Amino acid sequence: MHLTPREQERLTLFSAAELARRRLARGALLGATEAIALVCDEILEMAWDGTPLETVVERAGDVVPRDRLLPGVAEAVPSIQIEALFPHGSSLVHVPEPFGPAGATGPGAVLVAGGETELAPGRPRITLDITNRGPREIWVSSHFPLEETNTALDFDREAARGHRLDIPAGTSLRFAPGRTLTVTAVARGGERTEDQAGEQAGGHAGGRRTEEHAGGRTQGREEGRGGDR
Repeated sequence: MHLTPREQERLTLFSAAELARRRLARGALLGATEAIALVCDEILEMAWDGTPLETVVERAGDVVPRDRLLPGVAEAVPSIQIEALFPHGSSLVHVPEPFGPAGATGPGAVLVAGGETELAPGRPRITLDITNRGPREIWVSSHFPLEETNTALDFDREAARGHRLDIPAGTSLRFAPGRTLTVTAVARGGERTEDQAGEQAGGHAGGRRTEEHAGGRTQGREEGRGGDR
């Protein structure tokens, strides 16, 4: 039997989930690894059976009761994300607080200093109206290039070129099906040059694809070939 890497990962996850089930059966508490594995295993099986995405997210939060976890596990797992295969195709399942809300001062809690911190100070910002034309929710993370987001999101991609969502690092924004959100986008840092990663990428991320830039890349390739000789 030959297994693909995805199938091998699925079986590894199942093994960890079975370990969690055995520990629960004998009354033992779960650590973070096996607790996450159990939730993910249930998510994948519900998706396989064709359970609607919204129902999967709702049920995932009830898989492992908080009182069956070791101290600090709930606080250490603020969310779970896994790509699940539904009958219609793959979808990212995002489960916030799968074991309940974290304590204000427990393990993993973030204690914020007083006052406000400006994010990406001095960078240009624009406002965009983004509509999800697709049938399922779409999540966009903080530093993902807006021009490369899911094509079901309808907005001015040329204006958004070189920008990302103006939200704290590591967070994501949810776009519900058929809904429009007005968001603020901030210019990305660095040199903002891109390789050809998709149909919408390539060139300068600041909204210009100049012949000078393209010529520089071509010239560099030619010089490289000459050096190899």
